Amino acid sequence: MSAGSGGRTAARGRPRSEAAQRAIREAVVALLEDGVPLGEISIERLARTAGVGKATIYRRWSDKEELFVEVLRDIEPSEPDLPGTSARDDLVTMLESVRVRGLAHRSSALLHNVLAQMKSHPKLWAAYVATVIDPRRVTVLEILRRGIEGGEIRDDVDIDLINDLIVGPMLVRAVMRPDAPLPGDLAERIVGAVLDGLRPSQAPESSRTPRPSRSSRLSPVR
Repeated sequence: MSAGSGGRTAARGRPRSEAAQRAIREAVVALLEDGVPLGEISIERLARTAGVGKATIYRRWSDKEELFVEVLRDIEPSEPDLPGTSARDDLVTMLESVRVRGLAHRSSALLHNVLAQMKSHPKLWAAYVATVIDPRRVTVLEILRRGIEGGEIRDDVDIDLINDLIVGPMLVRAVMRPDAPLPGDLAERIVGAVLDGLRPSQAPESSRTPRPSRSSRLSPVR
C-alpha cells in the first residue's frame, strides 16, 4: 500500500518540479521586463517572485549567473541545424543564425538591455561567453577544418583568422552598427566573398586534368 502511494508521489514529483522551474524562469523574465537591473535580482527576490523556496532554485542552478544564461538562451533564437552538404553551406547556416540573432536583439528591448547589462557584470558575461558564444565558435572552427580537409579551403591560412574573416563582418553589422542593414542574403554574400578568396589554387591530384608528357609535347606533328 505504502509502496503504491510512494509510486504515485514520485509520478507527481516531476510535473511539480518542471512547473517550479518554469515559474522561476518566468520570474526572471518578469523582473527584467519590469526594468529591474540584473544586479538587483537576487536569489531571494527570484524565489519570492516565483513563489518557491531558495532551495528549489539551488537544486537546479548553482548560482544566478547560470540561471540568467539559461533564461537568455530560451529567449534567443535557437541554434541552427547544419545541412552538412559542404563547408560553404554550413558556414552560411551558422552566419545566418548570427544575422537572425542580431535582428532579434534589435527588435527585443529585453534582449538588448540584458546583453548591454551583462557586459558590466564580469562573472555573468564570462558565463554567457563560455556557455553560448564559445560553443558557436568551436562549431565554426570544426566546419572550417572539414572544409580544409575536403579541399574547399586553403590550408596555408591561420584557421582563427579565417573564422574572424567570416564571422567578423556579420558581427560588425549585427552588434556594432545597429542601424546597418541586415538583408536576407548577407550571410551567403559574406561566405561567398571570403571562400572565393580562400579557394585552393590547385585542385586535388585526383581532379586535375592529366598533362601530356614533355616528350609528347615536343614531338613534331607529322
